[in-house]
Order: sequence, then structure tokens, then C-alpha cells
Amino acid sequence: MKILVFKGSPKKKSDTFRLTEAFLKGMNKNNEHEIKIIDVIEKNIAPCRGCFSCWKNKDGHCVIDDDQNEILDIYTKVDLMIWSFPLYVYSMPSHLKAVVDRTIPLLQMKMVEDENGRVRHVPLADFSKLHTLVISGCGFPNWEGNFKSLREMCKVCFHGPDTIFVPETPLINSPYTEELANRLLEKFEKAGEEYSASLSLSPQTLEELEKPMIPKAEYLRHVNNL
Repeated sequence: MKILVFKGSPKKKSDTFRLTEAFLKGMNKNNEHEIKIIDVIEKNIAPCRGCFSCWKNKDGHCVIDDDQNEILDIYTKVDLMIWSFPLYVYSMPSHLKAVVDRTIPLLQMKMVEDENGRVRHVPLADFSKLHTLVISGCGFPNWEGNFKSLREMCKVCFHGPDTIFVPETPLINSPYTEELANRLLEKFEKAGEEYSASLSLSPQTLEELEKPMIPKAEYLRHVNNL
């Protein structure tokens, strides 16, 4: 299986990406997958101009000459796409959002209404067999409400992806919570094995991955005393 991973954190030492690395380790335990990781912050990707020249050319490329066209070429050739990023203002970091915005060359101007009544652009390529997983961490002590807008955005942008939303991720790289972090990293590695076998996670596994590491009150005390 060909896997494309977008590392969306602007930081080298990313809390969320440590979880993603553990997940990938579990997925590729038997070295059976081809994994490509794109560190988006290191790429030159300009904002979309909204010129729609790509819809005139219909070649799957953008008229802006930067690193996005290389990404578009890979985008249509993978089996699984993993988006890994921290929650930024209830959404994704702006440099990663630019990648999403600039995927419109893979669509056509033609519109159709789907079975849910939503009007969509017709894809230029066949994405019917593409699986998508979103892994996002946040600095809040719980994710009810905090991930709500991102969940809706992912449903629309990625057409029903699997999602893992993790609270309290600053604890992952804290020297005071190493034992807690290691426990969660082990869970992510095991979850990767599960996902590799079926491209899905059980409700029980997902609950374990998204469960806060420490109680809300304790987390707030920890953060507010920094």
C-alpha cells in the first residue's frame, strides 16, 4: 500500500507527529507499505489565487510554479493519505490549509448533487478507493466542542475520513509526563497495526486514543503553572 503523510506542524518537535510516527511504526511493522512523508512547512506553497486557470487547462496542475504540483502528482497515486497536524484556532495550520486549497486542479468546474443533497465538483481523477485518516492534537483538556468545526471541515474536504482527535498533546513532549506519553504512544503503535489490517479502528480503540491522559482539573493546574 502506498501511503502519503502530510506533517502539518510548523515545529520540528511536534507533539501530534510523535503520535503519528508511533501509528506509522505500527502500520509498517512488517515493512509492507511504501510511506512518503511531506513536511509541509519546508515546502514552498503559495496561497490559491482563485484564478481557475487549472479548470481551463484540465491537466491536474496549478499555474503557480511551486512545490504544490509535485504534491498533486503524488496525490492521485496513493492508497492512503494521512493528515497529521495540531489544532490551530479550531482548524488546521494555514500552511497546510494552502495545500488543501490548492488541490482544486484535481477537480472540474462541472458540478453534481450527491446522495446527501450536497453539490460537489466532479473529480478529475478517480478517488473512490482512496482512504483518508486525520490525526490532530490540541492543547485543550478535552475535545468536545474544540474539534467540532474541524470535524465538519474534514467531512467536507476529505469526504468522510477516519479521524483521531487527541486532547492534552503538550503532555507528549513534557519531561514531567514521560510515562503518560509513553503509554499513549504504545496505544498509537498498536492502533497502527489494527489500522493496517483493516483500514479501520474499533470504537474501543478510538476511545482509548482520544481519552484525556489526566483529569481536566489536573491538566489545567499543570498548564496554568507553566
